[in-house]
Amino acid sequence: MELEQVVHSPEMQRKLYKRSLFVVVMSQIFGGAGLAAGITVGALIAKEMLGTASFAGVPAALFTLGSALAAFLVGRISQRFGRRYGLSLGFIAGGIGAIGVILAATLDNVFLLFISLFIYGAGTATNLQARYAGTDLANEKQRATAISIAMVSTTLGAVAGPNLVTPMGEVALVLGIPALAGPFILAAVAYLFAGLTFLIFLRPDPFLVAKAISVELAKNVQQKTTDAGSLLQQKVNRIGVLAGAAVLILSHFVMVAVMTMTPVHMQNHGSGLSAVGMVIGFHIAAMYLPSLGTGILVDKLGRTFMVVASGVTLSIAGLLAAFDPGESFFWLAFALILLGLGWNFGLISGTALIIDSTDMKTRAKTQGSVDVWVALSGTAGSLLSGIIVAYSSYAILGFVGTYLSLLLIPLIIWVRVKSRSREVFGVS
Repeated sequence: MELEQVVHSPEMQRKLYKRSLFVVVMSQIFGGAGLAAGITVGALIAKEMLGTASFAGVPAALFTLGSALAAFLVGRISQRFGRRYGLSLGFIAGGIGAIGVILAATLDNVFLLFISLFIYGAGTATNLQARYAGTDLANEKQRATAISIAMVSTTLGAVAGPNLVTPMGEVALVLGIPALAGPFILAAVAYLFAGLTFLIFLRPDPFLVAKAISVELAKNVQQKTTDAGSLLQQKVNRIGVLAGAAVLILSHFVMVAVMTMTPVHMQNHGSGLSAVGMVIGFHIAAMYLPSLGTGILVDKLGRTFMVVASGVTLSIAGLLAAFDPGESFFWLAFALILLGLGWNFGLISGTALIIDSTDMKTRAKTQGSVDVWVALSGTAGSLLSGIIVAYSSYAILGFVGTYLSLLLIPLIIWVRVKSRSREVFGVS
Protein backbone atom coordinates (compact mmCIF):
# COMPACT_ATOMS: atom_id res chain seq x y z
CA MET A 1 0.00 0.00 0.00
CA GLU A 2 1.18 3.50 -0.82
CA LEU A 3 0.32 6.21 1.70
CA GLU A 4 -1.26 8.48 -0.92
CA GLN A 5 -3.49 5.67 -2.18
CA VAL A 6 -4.69 4.79 1.32
CA VAL A 7 -5.58 8.42 2.11
CA HIS A 8 -8.07 8.51 -0.78
CA SER A 9 -9.48 4.98 -0.38
CA PRO A 10 -11.84 4.18 2.55
CA GLU A 11 -11.60 0.49 1.66
CA MET A 12 -7.79 0.52 1.89
CA GLN A 13 -8.07 2.42 5.17
CA ARG A 14 -10.24 -0.34 6.62
CA LYS A 15 -7.75 -2.96 5.45
CA LEU A 16 -4.83 -1.01 6.93
CA TYR A 17 -6.74 -0.59 10.22
CA LYS A 18 -7.16 -4.39 10.50
CA ARG A 19 -3.57 -5.02 9.40
CA SER A 20 -2.20 -2.51 11.91
CA LEU A 21 -4.16 -4.18 14.71
CA PHE A 22 -2.68 -7.53 13.71
CA VAL A 23 0.87 -6.12 13.82
CA VAL A 24 0.15 -4.58 17.23
CA VAL A 25 -1.17 -7.93 18.47
CA MET A 26 1.97 -9.76 17.37
CA SER A 27 4.34 -7.20 18.90
CA GLN A 28 2.38 -7.02 22.15
CA ILE A 29 2.66 -10.77 22.68
CA PHE A 30 6.44 -10.33 22.72
CA GLY A 31 6.26 -7.07 24.66
CA GLY A 32 4.14 -8.61 27.39
CA ALA A 33 6.77 -11.26 28.08
CA GLY A 34 9.41 -8.53 28.28
CA LEU A 35 7.69 -6.34 30.84
CA ALA A 36 6.93 -9.24 33.19
CA ALA A 37 10.58 -9.85 34.09
CA GLY A 38 11.20 -6.56 35.90
CA ILE A 39 7.89 -6.77 37.76
CA THR A 40 8.55 -10.29 39.00
CA VAL A 41 12.20 -10.32 40.03
CA GLY A 42 13.47 -6.72 39.84
CA ALA A 43 12.79 -6.07 43.53
CA LEU A 44 14.25 -9.45 44.51
CA ILE A 45 17.52 -8.78 42.63
CA ALA A 46 17.89 -5.44 44.42
CA LYS A 47 17.15 -7.00 47.80
CA GLU A 48 19.79 -9.69 47.21
CA MET A 49 22.46 -7.28 45.95
CA LEU A 50 21.80 -4.53 48.52
CA GLY A 51 21.03 -6.80 51.48
CA THR A 52 17.92 -4.90 52.59
CA ALA A 53 14.24 -4.64 51.64
CA SER A 54 14.19 -0.88 52.31
CA PHE A 55 15.40 -0.24 48.74
CA ALA A 56 13.39 -3.03 47.12
CA GLY A 57 11.22 -0.42 45.41
CA VAL A 58 14.23 1.20 43.72
CA PRO A 59 14.35 -1.14 40.67
CA ALA A 60 10.70 -0.54 39.83
CA ALA A 61 11.25 3.18 40.44
CA LEU A 62 14.20 3.20 38.06
CA PHE A 63 12.52 1.40 35.20
CA THR A 64 9.37 3.49 35.63
CA LEU A 65 11.53 6.63 35.66
CA GLY A 66 13.25 5.34 32.52
CA SER A 67 9.84 4.68 31.04
CA ALA A 68 8.90 8.31 31.71
CA LEU A 69 11.79 9.56 29.58
CA ALA A 70 11.05 6.91 26.95
CA ALA A 71 7.36 7.86 26.86
CA PHE A 72 8.32 11.46 26.13
CA LEU A 73 10.77 10.46 23.39
CA VAL A 74 8.54 7.82 21.83
CA GLY A 75 5.65 10.30 21.73
CA ARG A 76 7.77 12.98 20.05
CA ILE A 77 9.31 10.53 17.55
CA SER A 78 5.88 9.07 16.75
CA GLN A 79 4.37 12.54 16.23
CA ARG A 80 7.09 13.47 13.74
CA PHE A 81 8.08 10.20 12.06
CA GLY A 82 5.16 7.86 12.85
CA ARG A 83 4.40 4.98 15.23
CA ARG A 84 6.70 2.58 13.35
CA TYR A 85 9.93 4.32 14.29
CA GLY A 86 8.84 5.48 17.74
CA LEU A 87 7.64 2.07 18.93
CA SER A 88 10.42 0.00 17.35
CA LEU A 89 13.17 2.17 18.85
CA GLY A 90 11.50 2.05 22.28
CA PHE A 91 11.29 -1.73 22.35
CA ILE A 92 14.86 -2.19 21.09
CA ALA A 93 16.10 0.14 23.86
CA GLY A 94 14.21 -2.00 26.40
CA GLY A 95 15.93 -5.11 25.04
CA ILE A 96 19.34 -3.47 25.42
CA GLY A 97 18.47 -2.56 29.02
CA ALA A 98 17.52 -6.18 29.78
CA ILE A 99 20.92 -7.33 28.46
CA GLY A 100 22.53 -4.79 30.78
CA VAL A 101 20.64 -6.21 33.79
CA ILE A 102 21.97 -9.69 32.96
CA LEU A 103 25.54 -8.35 32.86
CA ALA A 104 25.04 -6.42 36.11
CA ALA A 105 23.76 -9.50 37.95
CA THR A 106 26.62 -11.60 36.59
CA LEU A 107 29.24 -9.01 37.62
CA ASP A 108 27.41 -8.14 40.89
CA ASN A 109 27.57 -4.49 39.87
CA VAL A 110 24.80 -2.41 41.48
CA PHE A 111 25.66 0.74 39.52
CA LEU A 112 25.31 -1.10 36.19
CA LEU A 113 22.09 -2.69 37.47
CA PHE A 114 20.52 0.69 38.15
CA ILE A 115 21.57 2.15 34.77
CA SER A 116 20.32 -0.94 32.94
CA LEU A 117 16.97 -0.93 34.75
CA PHE A 118 16.56 2.72 33.75
CA ILE A 119 17.09 1.81 30.08
CA TYR A 120 14.96 -1.32 30.45
CA GLY A 121 12.07 1.00 31.36
CA ALA A 122 11.86 2.04 27.70
CA GLY A 123 10.21 -1.30 26.98
CA THR A 124 7.53 -0.69 29.62
CA ALA A 125 6.67 2.74 28.18
CA THR A 126 6.63 1.44 24.63
CA ASN A 127 4.45 -1.49 25.59
CA LEU A 128 1.88 0.96 26.94
CA GLN A 129 2.13 3.40 24.02
CA ALA A 130 1.63 0.58 21.53
CA ARG A 131 -2.02 0.57 22.60
CA TYR A 132 -2.46 3.83 20.67
CA ALA A 133 -1.20 2.39 17.37
CA GLY A 134 -4.41 0.48 16.77
CA THR A 135 -6.62 3.54 17.33
CA ASP A 136 -5.20 5.89 14.69
CA LEU A 137 -7.63 4.75 12.00
CA ALA A 138 -10.50 3.82 14.36
CA ASN A 139 -13.70 5.85 14.60
CA GLU A 140 -15.03 7.12 17.92
CA LYS A 141 -17.11 4.02 18.61
CA GLN A 142 -14.19 1.68 17.87
CA ARG A 143 -11.48 3.37 19.94
CA ALA A 144 -11.84 1.67 23.31
CA THR A 145 -12.30 -1.68 21.58
CA ALA A 146 -9.15 -1.08 19.51
CA ILE A 147 -7.24 -0.24 22.70
CA SER A 148 -8.53 -3.41 24.32
CA ILE A 149 -7.45 -5.61 21.40
CA ALA A 150 -3.92 -4.24 21.72
CA MET A 151 -3.91 -4.84 25.47
CA VAL A 152 -5.48 -8.29 25.52
CA SER A 153 -2.81 -9.51 23.12
CA THR A 154 -0.23 -8.63 25.78
CA THR A 155 -1.75 -11.27 28.05
CA LEU A 156 -0.11 -14.31 26.51
CA GLY A 157 3.44 -13.07 27.00
CA ALA A 158 2.71 -11.20 30.23
CA VAL A 159 1.19 -14.24 31.93
CA ALA A 160 3.78 -16.67 30.61
CA GLY A 161 6.67 -14.44 31.73
CA PRO A 162 6.26 -14.68 35.53
CA ASN A 163 5.55 -18.42 35.33
CA LEU A 164 8.82 -18.92 33.47
CA VAL A 165 10.81 -17.47 36.38
CA THR A 166 11.96 -20.86 37.65
CA PRO A 167 12.69 -22.42 34.21
CA MET A 168 14.54 -19.29 33.05
CA GLY A 169 16.47 -19.32 36.32
CA GLU A 170 17.65 -22.83 35.51
CA VAL A 171 18.64 -21.71 32.00
CA ALA A 172 20.57 -18.82 33.53
CA LEU A 173 22.47 -21.15 35.89
CA VAL A 174 23.47 -23.36 32.96
CA LEU A 175 24.86 -20.24 31.25
CA GLY A 176 26.74 -19.19 34.39
CA ILE A 177 24.32 -16.34 35.17
CA PRO A 178 22.57 -15.80 38.56
CA ALA A 179 19.14 -17.45 38.62
CA LEU A 180 17.24 -14.22 39.34
CA ALA A 181 18.60 -12.70 36.12
CA GLY A 182 17.07 -15.53 34.09
CA PRO A 183 13.78 -13.76 33.30
CA PHE A 184 15.75 -10.86 31.80
CA ILE A 185 17.10 -13.25 29.15
CA LEU A 186 13.50 -13.74 28.09
CA ALA A 187 12.89 -9.97 28.33
CA ALA A 188 15.84 -9.14 26.07
CA VAL A 189 14.73 -11.53 23.34
CA ALA A 190 11.05 -10.53 23.66
CA TYR A 191 11.63 -6.76 23.49
CA LEU A 192 13.99 -7.06 20.52
CA PHE A 193 11.47 -9.19 18.63
CA ALA A 194 8.66 -6.71 19.45
CA GLY A 195 10.74 -3.82 18.12
CA LEU A 196 11.63 -5.65 14.91
CA THR A 197 7.97 -6.58 14.36
CA PHE A 198 6.98 -2.91 14.33
CA LEU A 199 9.97 -1.86 12.24
CA ILE A 200 9.42 -4.45 9.53
CA PHE A 201 5.64 -4.79 9.32
CA LEU A 202 3.98 -1.51 10.43
CA ARG A 203 3.88 0.07 6.99
CA PRO A 204 2.29 2.22 5.75
CA ASP A 205 2.36 3.85 9.14
CA PRO A 206 -1.27 4.22 10.41
CA PHE A 207 -0.49 7.45 12.27
CA LEU A 208 1.00 9.10 9.18
CA VAL A 209 -2.01 7.95 7.17
CA ALA A 210 -4.39 9.39 9.78
CA LYS A 211 -2.48 12.70 9.74
CA ALA A 212 -2.70 12.85 5.95
CA ILE A 213 -6.45 12.13 6.10
CA SER A 214 -6.87 14.99 8.60
CA VAL A 215 -5.05 17.36 6.25
CA GLU A 216 -7.37 16.35 3.40
CA LEU A 217 -10.43 16.88 5.58
CA ALA A 218 -9.12 20.27 6.64
CA LYS A 219 -8.72 21.27 2.98
CA ASN A 220 -12.32 20.29 2.31
CA VAL A 221 -13.46 22.37 5.27
CA GLN A 222 -11.42 25.30 3.99
CA GLN A 223 -13.18 25.10 0.67
CA LYS A 224 -16.65 25.00 2.24
CA THR A 225 -16.27 27.43 5.17
CA THR A 226 -14.36 30.55 6.07
CA ASP A 227 -13.17 28.90 9.26
CA ALA A 228 -10.23 26.94 7.84
CA GLY A 229 -9.18 23.99 9.97
CA SER A 230 -12.25 24.12 12.24
CA LEU A 231 -12.73 20.39 11.79
CA LEU A 232 -9.46 19.74 13.57
CA GLN A 233 -9.92 22.34 16.26
CA GLN A 234 -13.39 21.22 17.35
CA LYS A 235 -11.99 17.93 18.63
CA VAL A 236 -9.47 19.47 21.03
CA ASN A 237 -10.69 19.44 24.63
CA ARG A 238 -8.31 20.36 27.42
CA ILE A 239 -10.62 19.22 30.23
CA GLY A 240 -10.95 15.81 28.61
CA VAL A 241 -7.17 15.45 28.39
CA LEU A 242 -6.71 16.47 32.03
CA ALA A 243 -9.46 14.07 33.16
CA GLY A 244 -7.98 11.17 31.22
CA ALA A 245 -4.52 11.95 32.54
CA ALA A 246 -5.76 12.07 36.15
CA VAL A 247 -7.45 8.68 35.80
CA LEU A 248 -4.33 7.10 34.29
CA ILE A 249 -1.99 8.61 36.88
CA LEU A 250 -3.98 7.69 39.99
CA SER A 251 -4.87 4.16 38.91
CA HIS A 252 -1.29 3.47 37.83
CA PHE A 253 0.16 4.84 41.09
CA VAL A 254 -2.03 2.56 43.20
CA MET A 255 -1.39 -0.50 41.04
CA VAL A 256 2.40 -0.10 40.94
CA ALA A 257 2.69 0.69 44.68
CA VAL A 258 0.86 -2.43 45.84
CA MET A 259 2.24 -4.71 43.12
CA THR A 260 5.88 -3.72 43.68
CA MET A 261 5.98 -4.84 47.29
CA THR A 262 3.91 -8.00 46.89
CA PRO A 263 6.87 -10.27 45.91
CA VAL A 264 8.85 -9.04 48.94
CA HIS A 265 5.79 -9.41 51.20
CA MET A 266 5.27 -12.98 50.00
CA GLN A 267 8.93 -13.89 50.35
CA ASN A 268 8.94 -12.52 53.92
CA HIS A 269 6.10 -14.95 54.74
CA GLY A 270 7.90 -17.98 53.33
CA SER A 271 6.61 -18.10 49.75
CA GLY A 272 8.95 -19.41 47.06
CA LEU A 273 9.67 -17.97 43.61
CA SER A 274 7.10 -20.24 41.96
CA ALA A 275 4.31 -18.94 44.21
CA VAL A 276 5.44 -15.34 43.65
CA GLY A 277 5.48 -15.96 39.89
CA MET A 278 1.96 -17.41 39.99
CA VAL A 279 0.51 -14.45 41.92
CA ILE A 280 2.16 -11.92 39.62
CA GLY A 281 1.03 -13.99 36.63
CA PHE A 282 -2.59 -13.85 37.86
CA HIS A 283 -2.20 -10.13 38.45
CA ILE A 284 -0.86 -9.42 34.96
CA ALA A 285 -3.55 -11.64 33.44
CA ALA A 286 -6.15 -9.47 35.19
CA MET A 287 -4.39 -6.36 33.89
CA TYR A 288 -4.71 -7.42 30.26
CA LEU A 289 -7.00 -10.42 29.71
CA PRO A 290 -10.32 -8.62 30.44
CA SER A 291 -9.37 -5.82 28.02
CA LEU A 292 -11.67 -6.83 25.17
CA GLY A 293 -14.69 -6.84 27.44
CA THR A 294 -13.56 -3.62 29.11
CA GLY A 295 -13.17 -1.90 25.73
CA ILE A 296 -16.71 -2.84 24.73
CA LEU A 297 -18.05 -1.62 28.09
CA VAL A 298 -16.19 1.69 27.77
CA ASP A 299 -17.64 2.20 24.28
CA LYS A 300 -21.16 1.14 25.31
CA LEU A 301 -21.56 2.40 28.89
CA GLY A 302 -19.31 5.43 28.65
CA ARG A 303 -15.97 6.58 30.00
CA THR A 304 -17.25 7.94 33.32
CA PHE A 305 -19.02 4.73 34.34
CA MET A 306 -15.86 2.68 33.87
CA VAL A 307 -13.70 5.21 35.73
CA VAL A 308 -16.00 4.81 38.74
CA ALA A 309 -15.74 1.02 38.33
CA SER A 310 -11.95 1.39 38.36
CA GLY A 311 -11.99 3.34 41.61
CA VAL A 312 -14.27 0.85 43.36
CA THR A 313 -12.33 -2.22 42.18
CA LEU A 314 -8.93 -0.78 43.13
CA SER A 315 -10.20 0.22 46.59
CA ILE A 316 -11.48 -3.31 47.27
CA ALA A 317 -8.11 -4.70 46.15
CA GLY A 318 -6.33 -2.40 48.60
CA LEU A 319 -8.55 -3.54 51.47
CA LEU A 320 -8.01 -7.21 50.66
CA ALA A 321 -4.24 -6.70 50.55
CA ALA A 322 -4.37 -4.84 53.87
CA PHE A 323 -6.28 -7.60 55.67
CA ASP A 324 -4.48 -10.53 54.02
CA PRO A 325 -2.64 -12.56 56.69
CA GLY A 326 0.47 -12.88 54.52
CA GLU A 327 0.69 -16.64 54.23
CA SER A 328 -2.66 -16.93 52.41
CA PHE A 329 -1.88 -17.51 48.73
CA PHE A 330 -5.56 -17.45 47.75
CA TRP A 331 -6.52 -14.10 49.27
CA LEU A 332 -3.34 -12.37 48.13
CA ALA A 333 -3.84 -13.71 44.60
CA PHE A 334 -7.46 -12.51 44.67
CA ALA A 335 -6.37 -9.05 45.83
CA LEU A 336 -3.79 -8.82 43.04
CA ILE A 337 -6.35 -9.97 40.46
CA LEU A 338 -8.70 -7.15 41.50
CA LEU A 339 -5.76 -4.75 41.50
CA GLY A 340 -5.01 -5.66 37.88
CA LEU A 341 -8.67 -5.47 36.88
CA GLY A 342 -9.12 -2.02 38.42
CA TRP A 343 -6.01 -0.79 36.61
CA ASN A 344 -7.42 -2.24 33.36
CA PHE A 345 -10.67 -0.30 33.78
CA GLY A 346 -8.76 2.91 34.50
CA LEU A 347 -6.26 2.52 31.67
CA ILE A 348 -8.77 1.88 28.89
CA SER A 349 -11.30 4.49 30.00
CA GLY A 350 -8.59 7.11 30.65
CA THR A 351 -6.90 6.38 27.33
CA ALA A 352 -10.22 6.68 25.48
CA LEU A 353 -10.81 10.08 27.13
CA ILE A 354 -7.45 11.34 25.86
CA ILE A 355 -8.01 10.09 22.31
CA ASP A 356 -11.51 11.63 22.26
CA SER A 357 -10.06 14.97 23.37
CA THR A 358 -7.14 15.39 20.93
CA ASP A 359 -6.60 15.91 17.19
CA MET A 360 -4.01 14.45 14.83
CA LYS A 361 -1.81 17.56 14.98
CA THR A 362 -0.92 16.93 18.61
CA ARG A 363 -2.28 13.45 19.47
CA ALA A 364 0.91 11.35 19.63
CA LYS A 365 2.81 14.12 21.38
CA THR A 366 0.04 14.55 23.95
CA GLN A 367 -0.20 10.80 24.48
CA GLY A 368 3.54 10.65 25.09
CA SER A 369 3.41 13.57 27.53
CA VAL A 370 0.57 12.00 29.51
CA ASP A 371 2.43 8.68 29.65
CA VAL A 372 5.42 10.57 31.10
CA TRP A 373 3.29 11.52 34.09
CA VAL A 374 1.87 8.01 34.27
CA ALA A 375 5.41 6.64 34.43
CA LEU A 376 6.43 9.22 37.05
CA SER A 377 3.44 8.20 39.15
CA GLY A 378 4.70 4.64 38.90
CA THR A 379 8.14 5.80 40.02
CA ALA A 380 6.64 7.56 43.02
CA GLY A 381 4.52 4.52 43.82
CA SER A 382 7.53 2.21 43.67
CA LEU A 383 9.70 4.38 45.91
CA LEU A 384 7.00 5.19 48.44
CA SER A 385 5.80 1.60 48.65
CA GLY A 386 9.21 0.39 49.80
CA ILE A 387 9.45 3.17 52.40
CA ILE A 388 5.89 2.60 53.67
CA VAL A 389 6.38 -1.14 54.08
CA ALA A 390 9.84 -0.75 55.65
CA TYR A 391 8.65 1.75 58.25
CA SER A 392 5.09 0.50 58.81
CA SER A 393 3.62 -2.53 57.05
CA TYR A 394 2.18 -3.97 53.86
CA ALA A 395 -1.28 -3.51 55.40
CA ILE A 396 -0.78 0.26 55.66
CA LEU A 397 0.23 0.27 52.00
CA GLY A 398 -3.08 -1.42 51.19
CA PHE A 399 -5.04 1.22 53.11
CA VAL A 400 -3.20 4.03 51.31
CA GLY A 401 -4.09 2.40 47.98
CA THR A 402 -7.76 2.19 48.99
CA TYR A 403 -7.92 5.87 49.92
CA LEU A 404 -6.27 7.05 46.69
CA SER A 405 -8.47 4.79 44.56
CA LEU A 406 -11.65 6.24 46.01
CA LEU A 407 -10.49 9.72 44.93
CA LEU A 408 -11.19 8.70 41.33
CA ILE A 409 -14.94 8.75 41.95
CA PRO A 410 -15.46 12.39 43.09
CA LEU A 411 -12.78 13.49 40.62
CA ILE A 412 -14.47 12.11 37.52
CA ILE A 413 -17.96 13.15 38.68
CA TRP A 414 -16.73 16.72 39.25
CA VAL A 415 -15.06 16.82 35.84
CA ARG A 416 -18.18 15.51 34.14
CA VAL A 417 -20.35 18.16 35.79
CA LYS A 418 -17.74 20.77 34.81
CA SER A 419 -17.91 19.81 31.15
CA ARG A 420 -21.46 18.46 30.83
CA SER A 421 -21.94 20.27 27.55
CA ARG A 422 -19.10 18.34 25.85
CA GLU A 423 -19.44 14.73 24.72
CA VAL A 424 -16.07 13.40 25.83
CA PHE A 425 -17.11 11.11 28.64
CA GLY A 426 -19.17 8.61 26.74
CA VAL A 427 -20.51 7.55 23.40
CA SER A 428 -22.90 10.04 21.88
